[in-house]
Amino acid sequence: MQQNQMLEQKQTSTTLNCTLRTTPPVAAGCCGVSLFPISPMSYVNPEDDPGWQYLRQKAEQALQDQMKAYDSKKNCWIPDATEGFIAAEIKSTKGDMITVMSAKGNEVTLKKEMVQEMNPPKFEKTEDMANLTFLNEASVLHNLRQRYYSMMIYTYSGLFCVVINPYKRLPIYTESVIKLYMGRRRNEMPPHLFATSDEAYRNMVQDRANQSMLITGESGAGKTENTKKVIAYFAIVGATQAAMASGDKKPQQATLEEQIVQTNPVLEAFGNAKTVRNNNSSRFGKFIRVHFNKLGKLTGGDIEHYLLEKSRHQANDASTSSTK
Repeated sequence: MQQNQMLEQKQTSTTLNCTLRTTPPVAAGCCGVSLFPISPMSYVNPEDDPGWQYLRQKAEQALQDQMKAYDSKKNCWIPDATEGFIAAEIKSTKGDMITVMSAKGNEVTLKKEMVQEMNPPKFEKTEDMANLTFLNEASVLHNLRQRYYSMMIYTYSGLFCVVINPYKRLPIYTESVIKLYMGRRRNEMPPHLFATSDEAYRNMVQDRANQSMLITGESGAGKTENTKKVIAYFAIVGATQAAMASGDKKPQQATLEEQIVQTNPVLEAFGNAKTVRNNNSSRFGKFIRVHFNKLGKLTGGDIEHYLLEKSRHQANDASTSSTK
């Protein structure tokens, strides 16, 4: 039991890498592919899409959040055994000790280093945490938590895209949402894995250089599922890009993408197992290469596996399963 718990902790940061390659190699500027193609959905109001409410909150709600009372000299965060951190208001300071009134209504005296600054309400549910005035642990946790409560599971942190598994299906991976992100710069749209994917795709087409995406997280975070979404996005965007470059009005069918995605269950049959937190946990890492031709169309891919958790062939406790 103890051995498997240790292995569980060791494998929670399994990484997954998607590498884009231009195949065959071509010289820069040799093909007439538009780097910022006009999206077929560009004329549609994004707010009309059923998935938009899970990507960006309404302006009225954002304004309401920003009107909350705030005092930069008094408002702060303090540690809490249950919530991690809770809001508090500074009452007095004496040397290195600070007395605060917590949101729970009790007065607490803490060391100065245990009290963290609170950001102004204008940063409430911010889409990019790099914009926060105070980028401390409490503020990051609060922002991610509030966005998650609103089912906005994607949040930027500078160059990184943070996602929290909603454990439910959201309508934010549909073809209509994909078209909303096609050819758009990252700062033009709400945080999404599609925005990160589109940026990698455009950099590949423009710079004629391989691009890599690292998808990492603990067990059950959604690494495998998000990887499938990335591949699906590349296939649809690549087919649309190739159709535009060749003059076809209708994008080609992305049947190759379906074949690549369907390889996942085969690998999962050999390397997945039930864990305490995930009934279908990938107990190995995957390195996926997705190949594109000079028109930017997906042409194939290959997968390398590594870090297979061989110990599960030997012993496991009652709450987990073997990979056999």
